[in-house]
Amino acid sequence: MATFLYKLGRTAFRRRRLVALLWVALLALAGVGAATAPAATSSSFSIPGTEAQRAFDLLEERFPGAGADGATARIVFKAPDGGKMTDAAPKAVVEETVAALKSGSDQIVSVADPYAAQAVSRDGSTAYVSVAYEVNAMELTDETREALKQAGHAAQGKGLTVELGGDALQTMPETGAGEIVGVVVAGIVLVLTFGSLVAAGLPLLTAIIGVGIGVSTITALANVLDLGSTTSTLAMMIGLAVGIDYALFIVSRYRSELADGRGKEEAAGRAAGTAGSAVVFAGLTVVIALVGLAVVNIPMLTKMGFAAAGTVVIAVLIALTLIPALLGFAGDKVVGRKQRKGTEDPEKAGKPNAGTRWARFVIRRPLFVLLAGVIGLGAIAIPAASLEMGLPDDGVKPVSATERRAYDLLSDGFGPGFNGPLLVVVDGDRATADRTVATIKGLDGIAAVTPATPNKAGDTAMITVIPKDRPSSGATETLVHDIRDATGDEVLVTGATAMNIDFSQKMNDALVPYLALVVGLAFVLLTVVFRSILVPLKAALGFLLSVVAALGAVVAVFQWGWLGSLFGVEQTGPIMSMMPIFMVGVVFGLAMDYEVFLVTRMREAYVHGERPGEAIVTGFRHSARVVTAAAVIMIAVFSGFIGMTDQMIKMIGFGLAVAVLFDAFVVRMAIVPAVLALLGHKAWWLPKWLDRALPNVDVEGEGLAAHDADGGTDGPRKPDLVKA
Repeated sequence: MATFLYKLGRTAFRRRRLVALLWVALLALAGVGAATAPAATSSSFSIPGTEAQRAFDLLEERFPGAGADGATARIVFKAPDGGKMTDAAPKAVVEETVAALKSGSDQIVSVADPYAAQAVSRDGSTAYVSVAYEVNAMELTDETREALKQAGHAAQGKGLTVELGGDALQTMPETGAGEIVGVVVAGIVLVLTFGSLVAAGLPLLTAIIGVGIGVSTITALANVLDLGSTTSTLAMMIGLAVGIDYALFIVSRYRSELADGRGKEEAAGRAAGTAGSAVVFAGLTVVIALVGLAVVNIPMLTKMGFAAAGTVVIAVLIALTLIPALLGFAGDKVVGRKQRKGTEDPEKAGKPNAGTRWARFVIRRPLFVLLAGVIGLGAIAIPAASLEMGLPDDGVKPVSATERRAYDLLSDGFGPGFNGPLLVVVDGDRATADRTVATIKGLDGIAAVTPATPNKAGDTAMITVIPKDRPSSGATETLVHDIRDATGDEVLVTGATAMNIDFSQKMNDALVPYLALVVGLAFVLLTVVFRSILVPLKAALGFLLSVVAALGAVVAVFQWGWLGSLFGVEQTGPIMSMMPIFMVGVVFGLAMDYEVFLVTRMREAYVHGERPGEAIVTGFRHSARVVTAAAVIMIAVFSGFIGMTDQMIKMIGFGLAVAVLFDAFVVRMAIVPAVLALLGHKAWWLPKWLDRALPNVDVEGEGLAAHDADGGTDGPRKPDLVKA
């Protein structure tokens, strides 16, 4: 592989105008496709195989046009002190609001008058108007949302407290600010790393081109493949992350080859043949992690995974072709002033760099470093044992949000369970429905049960159940299971709360198979790369340790409330049920990036004659600085999302930033060299029969060494060139 990529890099360097033109043409083509494609709607959200989904499907069949799985909204009214919502003036305001809502949008299925629907609290202080829509929240038009807000605003200022809640207000969070912060920090880190604005700009430019092609392609194909408006979010985040990383490593290796006396074209080929091989296998591990999301069997996640994997493939291709081409255009400007003067490498001046000093410290005290890293991450991981998964409700939003204030008003006036009613669907006649109502009333944790509402055919009925506790509580989850256990197969429990519970259970059930698939395939891949059993095993175990520690930190902050005020957490609650699998998929790919880039340099040195300890130092001397820069960039990108008001986005940003911090700086930079130092030559052991069976992908550059022997280099040859 190294020889093929070497030739590819040299070809791209020589024919840089053609290569650059092809990528610009692809970007333009994708952009035109995105601009001319029909506007994307939201991909339909479904959870195959769950009771909540079967109930929605049954309602769609038996109650056509009812919008059972559509968005809902509530406008909550609270009378002034001493007044009641049944007084004439407040009642007139509510009736005006109901009329405005009914005429405000053609996406509305029904608007419930609180006085007819008995939606007035016992003390008369609070009332709410329920609005049902025929489509889900992501498919609501801007006009429909604006009509809802206008109806609420019109009622304000008339002596009443008016707040809006419900999933109809949900929109895709704007993530542009976080991405801008990440790009700015990435630029600063790259300038400090390379000492050259041109060298720093190349990874940013190529990452943006790759993300532009990937996201534009997703947008162009959205309607054809039912990708939806949410699919590009993960692709953009991952594409930006790996795009910067891969280009960073290629550019860094190119500069290193120049420093060793290579000509520019030869250096470009060498960078593609050595660092490029690591890029290919690092990209494959990310693709495995993202495509593996299909095992969860949730169509939306599968599409997001495949779309993001496509963006990663584009990032790899750009790193192998466009980067060498742009290096040809950059000329000497890709090298900083210090390197041009021959003073950039401290070791050439007789002083080891920071990576070398750290590696030597670890080699002297490997057991101490290993124990410190494992015990430290183990202690941080302890809260993960108390992990409670669910989907956060409006109760975790900041008090400045109208959804949170509406949530609190409903809780105070009616009880917390009114924020998450359960919908029970009875597949049977009226007598069966009445028996079901009686059975449910006998269960604990019930605040109210409405009479059964049959369909026109009389073969199906709907029952609304109000729990005593809030939607995301453990008591409400227990109640859902109790209803299912106490009733027969013809009774199905659904609604947003039950759907969230089933979604969380499905994610929990899929975690172990997903881990087994991703880690197992990556183990095989890394065994091929490193020609070792223990190195891939160590990589996988280290990754699991960092992810569990990151989950422990997430639980401590978002579930227990530790340091919650520092991160803007106003209300604790369950951890988003998607979080563990999401963290595994994203962080695993990035962790294997750092593993491959750091350890392949050690492997190169070991294969070419260095002792195990020397090989560790060599790997750190050449790769530690670049791996550190890549990790800092990723931490900055993910940390940019912590400041957002949306609790789920805040949680994702915090979890990913902490996971990268733990994995890059504790696992890869401390535990990995400590384990390799303790293992010595055994680290690179591989059974002879397995060595013969595995394909030789030549990541170490043996083919390039033969190329040198044949006199195929255009620059001075040095005995330790391939080691570097």
